[in-house]
Amino acid sequence: MPDPIQIMKADDELWQQYDALATRSYGHPVGDITRLRPHADIRVAVRDGKVIAGGLGLLVDQSFGGAPVPSAALSAGCVAPEERGARLSVNMLADRLRHLRDQGAVISTLWTTSGGYVRRLGWEAPVPVFAWSIATDDLKRGFTRSGLRIEHGRTKEADELQRRLARQWNGPVIRPDWWSAWMDDKRQLTTYEFGSAQTTGVLSFSTTRSERHGMDLTVHDFWAGDEETVGEMMAFLADHHTRAAVIHFRRSVLPPYPALLHNLHRYRLTAQAWHPWMLRVLDLREAVRLRGWPADVDLTVPVEIESENGENWDQHLLEVKDGVGQITTTHTAGGVRLTRRQLAVWYAGGYRTAAAARLAGVAARSDETLTRLVRSTADLEPWLPEHF
Repeated sequence: MPDPIQIMKADDELWQQYDALATRSYGHPVGDITRLRPHADIRVAVRDGKVIAGGLGLLVDQSFGGAPVPSAALSAGCVAPEERGARLSVNMLADRLRHLRDQGAVISTLWTTSGGYVRRLGWEAPVPVFAWSIATDDLKRGFTRSGLRIEHGRTKEADELQRRLARQWNGPVIRPDWWSAWMDDKRQLTTYEFGSAQTTGVLSFSTTRSERHGMDLTVHDFWAGDEETVGEMMAFLADHHTRAAVIHFRRSVLPPYPALLHNLHRYRLTAQAWHPWMLRVLDLREAVRLRGWPADVDLTVPVEIESENGENWDQHLLEVKDGVGQITTTHTAGGVRLTRRQLAVWYAGGYRTAAAARLAGVAARSDETLTRLVRSTADLEPWLPEHF
């Protein structure tokens, strides 16, 4: 019989083993294991003193309905190739989440290529994710400079702008003070601020030398407070045409509005679908209480929600009034039935209409009830530009 597996917080020795295991599992070094160590909850699975699995967890706030919601952001999870197939990853995820829930997390977010696997555990993708590429000359024809101030470098004003704009969407991380320094170091980003009297835009990108000529330019941060700033930032990128033949916008870096498409003379850009970000609700009552809600919504709807173990349907009463939401246990039959995955999409505002919710399998007694439920979270669109 093999020795029992213990899951524990990583000390210095176990952290080094985990770092080496991640390199072997991913096929390349995972720099975040070192960079995020001061900020992360690192858990490892150990058998006979040897690390056979591990993962990072970050406790951060994500904006939903304009309010900060404590989230367990999971990253760099791995299982030794020789240990796969024995549900170790499931046990690791459960333990990693348990400790982050104890620290206050009520939702969880991750990026993963194993979408089918985490969907079975209750995560779901609220929105598709795309990366975009466009010839710099085409971008130059579409946008012209408006004369806004452009300054090289990042200041506290840029971070304050990001936190303010994050509240206009469902999902962005309200970045802690250390976040920008981590990303700048990780991606070797070049950052510019745009504005007149105050900063209204932040643009960050990385560059690498092209094999043939010039450079490859990839945008990692694109935050704009108004249409004029969007145009100025696009035109500024286009001014790199002598060195960068193509501008690449990294997956999910652009908010879900068609600013890139508005002024193009020819639609010769490329969109590439990527694995999306996934969301799971960990603590239903607290997630509803902490989330922001539209002040004009007055809603009382019985809902049936799939239980944590997926074996039962729990009856709840959702009430939203004057910008405050609460959900309580009830014995009233539900007007809408949501699986845990459908709950996550609804929470993020991923269902823009009742028709979209029905096509995703959401069951409701009436179209009117479903429409009112969908509208309660659809005032803001889902967007997660951060990668971890």
